[in-house]
Amino acid sequence: MAGLKTHETQAGVAGFIAAVEPQVRREDAILLDQLFRKVTGQPPAMWGPSIIGYGRYHYRYGSGHEGDMCRTGFSPRKAKQSLYVLAASDDPADIARQDELLTRLGKHARGKGCLYVTRLADVDLAVLEELIGDCWDTMNRLWPDS
Repeated sequence: MAGLKTHETQAGVAGFIAAVEPQVRREDAILLDQLFRKVTGQPPAMWGPSIIGYGRYHYRYGSGHEGDMCRTGFSPRKAKQSLYVLAASDDPADIARQDELLTRLGKHARGKGCLYVTRLADVDLAVLEELIGDCWDTMNRLWPDS
C-alpha cells in the first residue's frame, strides 16, 4: 500500500500565507483563515506543503486504508482557492442542504471533494460561512471520535 501523501506538519501557517502569490490570492487566504477559525473554533495547521486545515479526524475504510486528515480547510493555489468544504456524506438530506448552499454561493467550480473559487469577491461570504459550518457539523457527526 502506498504511503499517505498528506500529513499534518509543523510548518507555520502565517509564514505560508505571507508567501502566497499573487497578492489577491494572499489577501483571500488571510480572509479565509479568519473565516475558518471563526466557524470551527480551531487553530489552523499545515497539512502537507499547501493545505491549511482545521481540526482532524482519523478515518478507516472497509478496504483497510486508514489515515488522518483535517476536517475542513483550504489551499491557496496560484489560479484558485481550493476549499475543502464538501463533506463526503451519502445522506440525501446532507446532499440536498449542501446543494442548496452551493446554488446561493456565487461563482465557483465543484470537484469531487472540494470547491474552486477564483476570487472571494465572486462569492457570498455569508453563504460560504454557512457552507463551512455545514461541512464542520457533518464531519463531526460522521467522524465523532476522532
